[in-house]
Amino acid sequence: MKRRQFVPALVLAAPAVRAAFAQPPVPTDETIKLEVTRVNLLFTVTDRRGRFVKNLSKDDIDVIENKRRQNIIEFVSESNIPLRIAMLVDVSNSIRQRFRFELEAAGEFLQRVIRPGVDKALIYAFHTEPELIQPLTDDTELLARKLRELRPGGGTAMYEALYLACRDHLMADQPLHKYRRAVVIIGDGEDNSSRYTRDQALEMAYRAEAVIYAISTNMTRQETDGDRVLKYYARETGGQAFFPFKAEDLAQDFENIANELRSQYSILYRPDPLVTDGRFHPVELRVRGRKDLFVRARRGYYAPKL
Repeated sequence: MKRRQFVPALVLAAPAVRAAFAQPPVPTDETIKLEVTRVNLLFTVTDRRGRFVKNLSKDDIDVIENKRRQNIIEFVSESNIPLRIAMLVDVSNSIRQRFRFELEAAGEFLQRVIRPGVDKALIYAFHTEPELIQPLTDDTELLARKLRELRPGGGTAMYEALYLACRDHLMADQPLHKYRRAVVIIGDGEDNSSRYTRDQALEMAYRAEAVIYAISTNMTRQETDGDRVLKYYARETGGQAFFPFKAEDLAQDFENIANELRSQYSILYRPDPLVTDGRFHPVELRVRGRKDLFVRARRGYYAPKL
């Protein structure tokens, strides 16, 4: 089998997954080429009440790396950039309660968010192994129908579904900075069947520059290990995790994700100095002179090793 080789790239990541990046390459059959001199960062800004701040400009944002302010070469309001969404749905036996309602809400979410001819979404179901239910498409009626047809049963391979969705689909459209990529996970966060680890899956999300949102299906009101995994994925990629206890909460959580996707910004910058040491480089992103505003984004990147 031929191998897919990753050309060294500046990939945004977080310290918690440094060890995962030491894993050997994954056997594949093509080469992915990534930009090695630019860092792309997707972010959201909110005020103290959690309201989105949508009127910022390039001059309002400071990017700090190695205690030095970086020069932003591109600043974009993300609502204008094509969106690619991976919807990952837990169909294991552990999530039967509210299953049909969750799928209906997910279908309505995609119909609200996907703009025909511009945006696309895909669906993975995961049980004992991940299954691609629908490749990337802008046909929201088809996506909603595929969700309605899902049936629960089997184990749970969430990490593998995340890994494959990012590697095989979200990274397909190049260059990466010309697209937004989001993953929406519907499940309890548990995994007992994957061939990949939690952090290997997160590494691939970083390589795809994807923001992860999670909607937990845990209804016990007690935090589980799975809940902590969902929070971890969301925190490290600049997304959010939601824990709806009632049906009406679930609909609101999908609406919150939709609103956020319409309220994002993106910056592109070249690190100065550019260090090609293969190590993690923290990045701080803040709104200049506004301590009352809060930024959610990935926390840094791994430099290439050349």
